[in-house]
Amino acid sequence: MVAIAGGHGKIALTLAELVSGRGETVVSLIRNPDHADDVRARGGQPVVCDLEHADVTEVTAAIRGSSAVVFAAGAGPGSGAERKMTMDRDGAIKLLQAAEDVGASRYLIVSSVGAEAPPDDDDVFSVYLRAKAEADAAVQASGSEWTIVRPGPLRDEAGSGKVRIEVEPFRGQVPRDDVAAVLDALLARPRAIGRILYVGAGEVPIEQALDAVG
Repeated sequence: MVAIAGGHGKIALTLAELVSGRGETVVSLIRNPDHADDVRARGGQPVVCDLEHADVTEVTAAIRGSSAVVFAAGAGPGSGAERKMTMDRDGAIKLLQAAEDVGASRYLIVSSVGAEAPPDDDDVFSVYLRAKAEADAAVQASGSEWTIVRPGPLRDEAGSGKVRIEVEPFRGQVPRDDVAAVLDALLARPRAIGRILYVGAGEVPIEQALDAVG
């Protein structure tokens, strides 16, 4: 069973469809119960759990039975600096603690290019990158079989199934569909454990690109 936080997000919905299409059970954590039908339509089992405000015990109950956990949540565009910390950082760490509590060994987190060297000013995007960096550091310090995925700027166009994946930072736009497909491929086969992967649009099929860095 795979648990996905941020279950109504575009990456999460596509990922749920891909994972469930392989016959795996998907639990999608959502904040708004009105989103449940959208999640079901894409193959996920919706569980209402407001990751930002729930305590670890509640999150643990929501993902119990999972063997892999994906943090694909975020405060979203238009949110202020405070929510970048309470959601993008604290939510990810809370989910990580819950994953450890239920024995889910595999932990994937959607981060961002720029988190490797976040600015120290008070601009909201700078705070966002610091939140991502601190969440990533907590993941790296954990005992989980983690992979950190740092895509470039996200696009809504259909994915091509071809990407560029590097272990060194680069900034390149990428369709959300392709980020979801990378996550699905990482779940399907145990590759790139303990690695940070930078993802952008490219010309290499996803499986081949992952094998090259995994």
